[in-house]
Amino acid sequence: MNENGHSPQVGIAVVGLGGAVATTAAAGVELLRLGHADHAGLPLAGVEALRDYDAFVFAGWDVSDDDLETAARGHGVLDAEQLAAAGPRLRRLRPWPAIADPEFCRNIDGLHRIEASGHRARIDAIAADLRTFRTEEGLERVIVVNLASVERGIPADEPALADLESFERALDADSPAIGPALIYAYAALREGCPYANFTPSVAADAPALLELSEEMGVPVCGKDGKTGQTLLKTVIAPGLRARSLEVEGWFSNNILGNRDGLALDDADSLASKLGTKGSVLDSILGYHVEDHVVTINYYRPRGDQKEAWDTIDLVGFLGQKMQLKLNFLCRDSILAAPLVIEIARTLDLAARSGERGIQTQLGGFFKAPMTADGQAPEHALHRQEDALHAWLTAASAAAVEA
Repeated sequence: MNENGHSPQVGIAVVGLGGAVATTAAAGVELLRLGHADHAGLPLAGVEALRDYDAFVFAGWDVSDDDLETAARGHGVLDAEQLAAAGPRLRRLRPWPAIADPEFCRNIDGLHRIEASGHRARIDAIAADLRTFRTEEGLERVIVVNLASVERGIPADEPALADLESFERALDADSPAIGPALIYAYAALREGCPYANFTPSVAADAPALLELSEEMGVPVCGKDGKTGQTLLKTVIAPGLRARSLEVEGWFSNNILGNRDGLALDDADSLASKLGTKGSVLDSILGYHVEDHVVTINYYRPRGDQKEAWDTIDLVGFLGQKMQLKLNFLCRDSILAAPLVIEIARTLDLAARSGERGIQTQLGGFFKAPMTADGQAPEHALHRQEDALHAWLTAASAAAVEA
């Protein structure tokens, strides 16, 4: 029971609970509950069909056993007043042991690990954590959100991911093709937990796990949260197309110094991230921009204060050339954390409405939206927003009838 006399109804189990985004999200919900924060940055705050923010409670896994107050202090996102207010709650939140594999993510590791050998044993441990969380907090459901560090990519034609039967055999054989993100996603779906992948890692978007989400009747969404530079790209590019301004080249650079940046200071993890960031522009414009360059650089002094700058070369009427330059001095976790909260609220509504499988209406939250049957995703933010709000209206009615 919280101080407003309400009991939490939905749990958010986070893979990477001790990270900057997760600690900021957990602190944000607590600050909202205490009346120390308003709804700035929360795009769905006025939607009545979604549960109130104080209906949610956090838990999750991390390779560090620091309580969330200690972790948040280290990330440097919250100011002293916010830490003081949210600290008592954050102090009580300590991550469960996690799984990690340096073959999939080289730069982020820790000793707070699940003591289990083999894929099936790790899945059992994760499932047990989810059941305990649900029981001890008296929750209606638990939503799993992947906020872990970026893993290297997995080939699209990997046989283990082709279908659920192949995936089950690969689990039994402890296949090296199956990394932590896939294991967490599988465990979540088997436990009937709605699942969101806020990372570019291969998880519920694998054909085998999409099959499982349908079989279990569980809604899923992802992947790779759309927060800063790509968000602006999906706002600006549709406008350029509408005015027939040809994009001759678009150079995008990012610097950041948080744990996400450190994970990306590895060539394989970086390649996975660039794949989702680079796929947006051509889709919106309707033609290939040959000189579309995206770079991400780890720069430790910036911490969570990410900088994204773009220079865009345009061709207009009579072949005249122009330039557009953007410089976004942003806070990585301040942009991402509210989206994590809103994704959890919408997945909860999807579950209450009887939805299963890919939730395409949530594509606006992601750089590489998941789509059914290999359809091309919509990337333009205004169209994504229209689809989301149309669904919210319909799902509200479905949830009431259920």
